[in-house]
Parts: sequence; structure tokens; C-alpha cells
Amino acid sequence: MEQSGLLDHVAEFERVWNDPAYTHSALPPLDVNEVIANSYETSTPFTMTRDMLWDMEVRKARNPAPYLPSVMEPGSVRIWGEQPTGDDGVEVFVRASMQHPWIGGSDYGLVLEQVRLDPAEQRVTFIGATQLVDDSGELVKADTLQPLFHVEHAVAGTDSRPLSLWRVANLTDARTTKEALTRHFSQLANLPWLYEYIEIYIREDLHVDLRRRGTPEIPHS
Repeated sequence: MEQSGLLDHVAEFERVWNDPAYTHSALPPLDVNEVIANSYETSTPFTMTRDMLWDMEVRKARNPAPYLPSVMEPGSVRIWGEQPTGDDGVEVFVRASMQHPWIGGSDYGLVLEQVRLDPAEQRVTFIGATQLVDDSGELVKADTLQPLFHVEHAVAGTDSRPLSLWRVANLTDARTTKEALTRHFSQLANLPWLYEYIEIYIREDLHVDLRRRGTPEIPHS
């Protein structure tokens, strides 16, 4: 497996995304301010900007545990191999963390992700890996609780009407697993709420209190 600095993250994601053997899920563009207006009450008048949404994506990529408490095991995140790739501001690094699988259990498993932050495109690309060499030269192997997956988070829209974009490719051709994953992400797409990490960012980093109008389950990232 290539190290993060040698990997073309975007090309690898698109290769897998366009391979019909795998399971692909793209959630509908999330209009953050429309969802807030329709589904929340706020402590003060509030408008999410595109820069705020990108700031959230950068923070979550580098320190995901506070933003994904339903997914990440606290204290399990490690990052290494940080490096810029040029004058465009793109940065890459490797992230290891203990995560719940998308489906089928509450155990944590080690997930290895090769991360690319692109501030010009406002896109974060996560390329899953089965094994990588860590910063001490040791070979680290991912757990097999769920299929290998690649994820893309991006920001689109206008400054006053930002859109959160999210798609995932699970590298499995097992029919039963593909069907379960498709159901899982379809259910997330139909929930009327912000993703939990956007809620947490607004509350904890922007200090705006949000109150849901109802209490369904929070969607995972």
C-alpha cells in the first residue's frame, strides 16, 4: 500500500467510485441553513457560511473524535505523515482511529485513512487502507469489521447558502453487505437533521445553541 504522500487521492477515489463492482452512496446535497430554518430553533439568529462549513471539515479531518462521538472511540485518533504538496495549499496526512462499523455491531475496529485536504476545492478525500507504515516504522493493519471504504466530504453552494456534500465508496462486492449498506445510507439521506458533526461544530465552536424540533437518531458521517 502506498504511503499518503505518493498517492493520488482524487484519482483513486474516482476510480473506485466508477467501478460498478463496489457499493456507492451519495447523500443529497445538504442545504445547511435551510435545514436549520426548518428543523431547529437557535439561541440567537444564525446563518452558516461556506467558510464556516469548510472550517468544520478541516477540524473534523484533523481531530475527528469530538465531532463524531457516535463513531469514534475517544482517545483513539493518531495522525502522522503530515506534509504540504505544493503552492495550492493542499495537505496530506495519514489518520488511524478506532471506529464503529457502518452496520452490524457496536465493536470498534482500527480504520486507516489517507487524507487529502484541498482548500481551493474545499474538498477532503479519505482513502482507506488495509495496512500502512506508521511514524515509528511499524506496519499497522486495519481491522476487518467492515469493508474497506473511501469517503469524500466537500463544500459547495454560496457563502450564505453553503451545501455539504458527502459520498462514500465501500469496496465490497458481497451482495448481502451491499444491500445492507445501501439501506443504511438511504435511511441517513431521509433524516431531516444536520449531520452530528455540523451540530457539534455550531454548538461547541460557534457557541450557538441548537434545539431540534423532535429527536430522531443523529446521522453518522
